[in-house]
Amino acid sequence: MGWIIAGGALLLIILLIIITNIKIVPQASCYVIERFGEYRLTWQAGLHMKMPFVERVAKKVSLKEQVVDFKPQPVITRDNVTMQIDTVVFFQVTDASLYTYGVERPISAIENLTATTLRNIIGEMELDHTLTSRDVINTKITATLDEATDKWGIKVNRVELKNILPPAEIQDAMEKQMKAERMRRESILRAEGEKRSAILVAEGEKESAILRADAVREQRIREAEGEAQAIITVQQANADAIRLLNEADPSGKVMTLKSLEALQKVADGQATKIIIPSELQNLSGVVTGIGEMLK
Repeated sequence: MGWIIAGGALLLIILLIIITNIKIVPQASCYVIERFGEYRLTWQAGLHMKMPFVERVAKKVSLKEQVVDFKPQPVITRDNVTMQIDTVVFFQVTDASLYTYGVERPISAIENLTATTLRNIIGEMELDHTLTSRDVINTKITATLDEATDKWGIKVNRVELKNILPPAEIQDAMEKQMKAERMRRESILRAEGEKRSAILVAEGEKESAILRADAVREQRIREAEGEAQAIITVQQANADAIRLLNEADPSGKVMTLKSLEALQKVADGQATKIIIPSELQNLSGVVTGIGEMLK
């Protein structure tokens, strides 16, 4: 009976040992395995089992892209201006064994390498160039870090300058300059607005004057057309009267009466001299004829 209990206990211990040595590596991760303290292999994602008491998991490494925000570093430009610049580094592990054994405290190593590289790059640039060349600085730092960290099993994807802080006096000068520039732009915009408004007012007045001139011209044209039509109507009436008179074959007395009517109209005018036709000089004959017509 005792042997059965001992055998069962031994079997249970063996089962526990086997279970505890079964490992599952999650996705986007890998495990570095050592045997007797020496690098043995790297487990990728999946189910694995290590040898009990012989092998161990030396390091669990994430293969995801990692983001590290480093604190501001003091750097000096070529024109002796000290600035504070903080950086953000995006990197990922490409070789777990090199990452484990290549360098002690990889993040700290990347931070120190970033600061050194940043000082070298900024030291060759003047302040104005530094403030306007972020992309150039980012590209140079990325290339330098990627090459230096390759032997550590790390790939630096990119480096971004998060903040560039010049000295307080320079910041004050820059703020004043920015304020002056902003006021200048506001003045330009205001002047352009006033100019545009004046142009619109002038164009409105011009269009109004043109419309008024067109109205006056149209009125005069209509008045002239009315006067012309009136003259045509009067002349047409006179022509019709003469035509009717000719068609009626008037007698000499009727013609004499018409001549007197015409003479009356002439006398009512402003002329000081009146030329009487020879047919009307014999007034007695005219008067007699008129009397007969009246009878």
